[in-house]
Amino acid sequence: MAPLVLNSNEELWQRALAVLVGGVNSPVRAFTAVGGHPPVITRAAGAHLFDASGRAYLDCIGSWGAAIWGHCPDFLVQALAEQAARGFSYGLTSELEIFLAEKIRSALPAMEKIRFVNSGTEAAMSAVRLARAVTNRELVLKFDGGYHGHADSFLTVAGSGLATLGLPACPGIPAAIAERTLSVPYNDISALEQTFVHHGNRIAAVILELVPANMGVVLPDQNFLEAVQTLSRRHGALLIADEVITGFRLRWGGAQQEFGIVPDLTLLGKIIGGGLPVGAYGGRADLMRHVAPEGPVYQAGTLSGNPLAMRCGLATLEALERQPPYDRLENLARQLAAGLEAAAARRNVFLCINRYRSLLTAFFTAGPVRDYTAARRSDLGRFARFFRAMLERNILWPPSQFEAVFLSAAHTEADIARITAAAEEALAIATRDAAASGV
Repeated sequence: MAPLVLNSNEELWQRALAVLVGGVNSPVRAFTAVGGHPPVITRAAGAHLFDASGRAYLDCIGSWGAAIWGHCPDFLVQALAEQAARGFSYGLTSELEIFLAEKIRSALPAMEKIRFVNSGTEAAMSAVRLARAVTNRELVLKFDGGYHGHADSFLTVAGSGLATLGLPACPGIPAAIAERTLSVPYNDISALEQTFVHHGNRIAAVILELVPANMGVVLPDQNFLEAVQTLSRRHGALLIADEVITGFRLRWGGAQQEFGIVPDLTLLGKIIGGGLPVGAYGGRADLMRHVAPEGPVYQAGTLSGNPLAMRCGLATLEALERQPPYDRLENLARQLAAGLEAAAARRNVFLCINRYRSLLTAFFTAGPVRDYTAARRSDLGRFARFFRAMLERNILWPPSQFEAVFLSAAHTEADIARITAAAEEALAIATRDAAASGV
């Protein structure tokens, strides 16, 4: 193995471009929407990331939500080391899979039976396949700006990286598959009702983020969520709650407990692996029994239920249950939102702050932002200038207008004050540059 030597960030980025597609393994990491070269990270600790040039960044990404305890907390490092000494991968069921599934079910009772996979994309893809098999229907209904992974069924009016890159659709998806996905505006009960009027007897599943965070954070209307649940049941469609981001992020019982929604199937990821690759789908036992080996709906994975991921996930959830950080995280996010709003007011900048508990997005628009159409009205050029100014101040803000800020238990009030102070300077720079360019 090549030795770990100190290389400059720029040198490593050029090497990345030579061997990795776009220099990255997930598009948003390339900073295409914000400009400049991204840092190449060599290590992480607490609320900070460090690049190859030795520069430290205060991290507002948190591995896109997975690092709820911050980077490399001692108890997770110890858990991982202990499990590594016991084996990396077994290829058979381990006790850890059982323990973690039991822990998840105790928090989300709607997940009566669970199947672990390796990513949120796998979980979503597998859940939709199951829904189609059980209902003997083909259509899937999603919501504009919702992102449920990169499987063919979901890349229609999608958020996250697809929105970040400004791509209207994804080449390579056959028209016959795209036609089997319906997409309607989020928070729009009328559009939802009309879609069910026209297609209700053909819809296998409705899939949604209960609190969207892939078009930026959008607050759900309670009446809308209840309408989704009611209409799905009335028309025989399964309700799939995508809690890959919100699961164990908002509260112990997830967004479904928060809003009193009981989904047929639930998707999880990120936090349940403690930062290691993981995904899960699960739901009513009568539905899950259709999955192989109990039933004919096939899905498999060599590294599914990997013991390293299971051990880190179990340690993460045990800590969340024992010492819940949710009130503190929400308080930090509230302070950040207030600081950003005050800074924008002083700088006379249109900034719409959407926050739900500890999830937050600052949209560069007057707002309100209640759906994907409104989110797309954001001034992307001004956001890019803001992002670069924050990076110059060693604050790693999400490199997309359409992603959420993720705080961790490792962040402090002093960190929030530092982020807010940097943001005020960055807003001033973004405004000045916009005026200079005539935008």
